[in-house]
This record gives sequence, structure tokens and C-alpha cells, in this order.
Amino acid sequence: MHPIILLLIFIVSSLVGYKLIANVPSLLHTPLMSGMNALSGVTLLSALAATGAAVAFGSRVFGFLAIILATINIVGGFNVTARMLSLFKRKEKAK
Repeated sequence: MHPIILLLIFIVSSLVGYKLIANVPSLLHTPLMSGMNALSGVTLLSALAATGAAVAFGSRVFGFLAIILATINIVGGFNVTARMLSLFKRKEKAK
């Protein structure tokens, strides 16, 4: 595929994704975050598979970068989800 078409697809999907996320009510953020963590896991597996199949050095570098960024996304997502869920825990009363 032509690089200009790929860049156009990336820009349009980024704009649509931003518009979708911006309109999500705050009540749904925690369940959606958990779902996005699962999707990020699929992204990480795909990046691992693509990097393993890469032949050119540049493709391997970009694949390694994709692995690092997907890992950061997963860890950050789980941290944010854990912090949000901790807001709903009952505090123990002092004796």
C-alpha cells in the first residue's frame, strides 16, 4: 500500500478514536479501561508476531518500539484501573 494512504488512514483513525473517547461518560471509564487493557494485550501479541517475522532491520526497530509502547500502555492501564477501583473500596474504621 502506498505510504500516503497509510498515513491518511492513521490520521483519520486517530481523529475518530479521539472523538469516540472524548464522548464517553465518566461512569463508563473504569469498565472501558479494563476492556482496553485486554485489547492492548492483543496489540502486544501482534507486535511480537510482526517483529518476529520482520526481515529488514528498520522493521525490527519499529517492531521493538511497538512492543515497548504496548507494554507501557498495558502497565499504565492496569495502574490507572487499580487506582480508580481503589476509590470504591470501603475504608476500615479506626478502633
